[in-house]
Amino acid sequence: MATSAIGPGFLTQTALFTNQFGASFGFAILVSIIFDLAAQLNIWRTIIREGRPAQVLANEVVPGLGYALSALVAIGGFAFNIGNIAGCGLGLSAMFGLPVKVGAVVSAVIAIGLFLSKEAGRAMDRFAQLLGILMVVLAAYVAFATHPPVGEAIVRTFVPTKLGVLPIITIVGGTVGGYIAFAGAHRLLDAGLSGVAGAGEATRSALLGLGIASLMRVVLFLGTLGIVSAGISLDPSNPAATAFRQAAGDLGYRMFGVVMWAASVTSVVGSAYTSVSFVRTLRAGWETRTREWIVGFIVVSTVVFLLVGRPVTILVLVGALNGFILPLGLGTMIWVAFRRGHLVAIPTRGLALVGAGVVIAMAGLGAYSLVNDIPALFR
Repeated sequence: MATSAIGPGFLTQTALFTNQFGASFGFAILVSIIFDLAAQLNIWRTIIREGRPAQVLANEVVPGLGYALSALVAIGGFAFNIGNIAGCGLGLSAMFGLPVKVGAVVSAVIAIGLFLSKEAGRAMDRFAQLLGILMVVLAAYVAFATHPPVGEAIVRTFVPTKLGVLPIITIVGGTVGGYIAFAGAHRLLDAGLSGVAGAGEATRSALLGLGIASLMRVVLFLGTLGIVSAGISLDPSNPAATAFRQAAGDLGYRMFGVVMWAASVTSVVGSAYTSVSFVRTLRAGWETRTREWIVGFIVVSTVVFLLVGRPVTILVLVGALNGFILPLGLGTMIWVAFRRGHLVAIPTRGLALVGAGVVIAMAGLGAYSLVNDIPALFR
């Protein structure tokens, strides 16, 4: 879940919005962490306690709802995967000077090879863990090297002077929107965790995943803020790369390539795995063809990116798109918990109420952004 959240959109959005809003972007990060916690804890606990995937639970409480949820998550995951493939290309371009589209194809082949290995599940988990650690370490170095105004960042996190709606919905969508909200829970199900006893482990896992993703967001924000505060404007075509280059010269640019590629290829893995985990239950016999579905998912995503291009626009847009999907997914899981009688204890009732507030807030922010902000991305 953490490495799915820390994708190329995550890096690009954080750098882009820090460049636009400065220290006030800290407020958006704070709001997103609160929203993320409410979403992940409600979703993961419900899925693990019931011991069945989200789409199956949704169909049980409202016939047909699971199919609608599966379609939206798969579509959002597919859109996100196009951005992930774009990020892979940007990463290898920074590391080795490869054309972006060539880097995208090479990375897609690596991801497919990972899924085709005999120990695909274990290999996927280990791959994501090692690259996740590497990303956090390199981003922390950039934050240290740029000497950001930490005091101002703390103040503006609670008292922002300027901020828009798009940053909030985009980074919430990029962290727990769409397929990402279900990535960890479905992976835990496949690993055999379920039932009342598993709810506690699901809580710890969700908190750990969000802790890692939030730490990465904060250190990247601080590193970029140090650059922006020095009066250096980021290149809008690749804002995160500018931050790394300014922090450590050509070496920093190569480091950016490593971080971008690691973030992207692990997200390709997470997006394909989770999206297919929704689709494979829709029809008898599809469960046995999971690898074929995943390979096809990656191949088609890559082909679409090669035809469309515009990687930075894609990376911002897909985060916003997944933010629109979150209200349905979270709202459905809260309804499942209510129908199953899970909201007996006061702490779980409180968590559900906060989650319901997030559903309403994200639905409203999404509608506003759809009308006012999204069209501007294509002007």
